[in-house]
Amino acid sequence: MKATCPEDLLAFVPVAIGFAPTSSVVLLSIEGARPFHARIDLPADESDVDDVLEALLRPACRNQVTKVVLVVYDDDTAVADETAWCLHEGFTEAGIEVFELLRVHDGHYFAVLPGRSPEAYRGIPFDVGHHRFAVESVFGGRVTHPSREALAATVACDPVGSGIVAGLVPEAVPLPPAAVRRLIATHAVSGATAPAEEVAVLAVSLALPDVRDEAWRWLRRESARSYVEFWSDVVRRTPEELVAGPAAVLAFTCWLAGEGALAWCAVDRARAVAPAHSLAGLVAEMLTSATSPELWEETARRMGERADGAA
Repeated sequence: MKATCPEDLLAFVPVAIGFAPTSSVVLLSIEGARPFHARIDLPADESDVDDVLEALLRPACRNQVTKVVLVVYDDDTAVADETAWCLHEGFTEAGIEVFELLRVHDGHYFAVLPGRSPEAYRGIPFDVGHHRFAVESVFGGRVTHPSREALAATVACDPVGSGIVAGLVPEAVPLPPAAVRRLIATHAVSGATAPAEEVAVLAVSLALPDVRDEAWRWLRRESARSYVEFWSDVVRRTPEELVAGPAAVLAFTCWLAGEGALAWCAVDRARAVAPAHSLAGLVAEMLTSATSPELWEETARRMGERADGAA
């Protein structure tokens, strides 16, 4: 997707992060060794603006990003303006070019950087709902949600489905690691919804760390997307007390597939039940540092070599 104007950039934002942001700062990295896109909540107070700068600047430097676009979404102009100028100063001092910096409010975008048109400083109305990027995204199979809450709802508990699975959990027997892997691959490849009995088996199996690790460590980036819907369905139907394992595996799968916002939603579900969950913590660390999924192939290869050596 080639952007040629501010409207194009603003149309790309929800496509890139998966939902239409509000009260947020969005970073689009457009040049660098490992470009990435990120969103963070706008602070409620001007005194917390430095935390936003640090959260975005650290991964940008770590990934050797050299040029960025920054968009501030908010109704509070005092906080928005302070955030915008703090980000511009911080990134510039770090040697990262701020190609464009926009503030968005009430269906208008406002220029922040000098040298823009007078109209841009007063505010230009825009509507990205029918933009060509949105259309291309739909044809490409990418769903853009109206809000982060709507995105999180796609992996929220299904009371009916989880109730059925909960009734089957007492009789469910954990599977060995190899059997868990075969079960996952069978349903993910076929696209078939797993029966409630198998969701119950997965839920109790993934409560065991060794079995849980076999559910994700063999995944590869090119196939990860086909497993996202499978794990989303399992997470929706898993009883709350057992959801941490499946949710953490979903988080890893989403990260590997490049679905960072959904990965955060899955991390939140896992941590709501098990705040210190190790896999959820690992995924959260990779998301916070904007670790590229491209680095997983080498890591997985080394893990496989160690496993072969141990055998």
